[in-house]
Amino acid sequence: MAGRRAAMKSVDWLAFAERVPPNQRAMFNNLKTRSDSIAAKLTALPEKPVSIDWAYYRKTVPKAGMVDDFEKKFAALSIPEPVDTETSRINAQEQESNKLALDYIAASKARIATYQAELEKFNNMIPFDQMTIDDLNHTFPETKLDKEKYPYWPHKPIADL
Repeated sequence: MAGRRAAMKSVDWLAFAERVPPNQRAMFNNLKTRSDSIAAKLTALPEKPVSIDWAYYRKTVPKAGMVDDFEKKFAALSIPEPVDTETSRINAQEQESNKLALDYIAASKARIATYQAELEKFNNMIPFDQMTIDDLNHTFPETKLDKEKYPYWPHKPIADL
């Protein structure tokens, strides 16, 4: 059983190592060494625990009935395996993270499209040294001064400066 559990929980150390930054390489190596030593100890354990030789203890222990009492209690003892209550929550978090990542990718692609359109505008515009004020105001409308609303220089609100 120990070998089967260890096989189910194997870690892809090569993929893990690719994601470790150089300044954390020593900590990663310590983790891998520790994990390997624990896995080696786990695989060294027998599949089933060694059975207790109750007859030997009946001959050795002088008090009559004590070994029989221990044997009954040992036979009645059952250690339940822990119930997995976290996997469903972790899977829900993973699905939520995947959804957020896909939303972020979609938003990033939309931003990339707007930035490419803006870059295209910059690549196709008249060079600055050949532009007139009208060309500048047409290409960059935010630079146009509102001389009717603000007739005095700087022709925009002081708060915007």
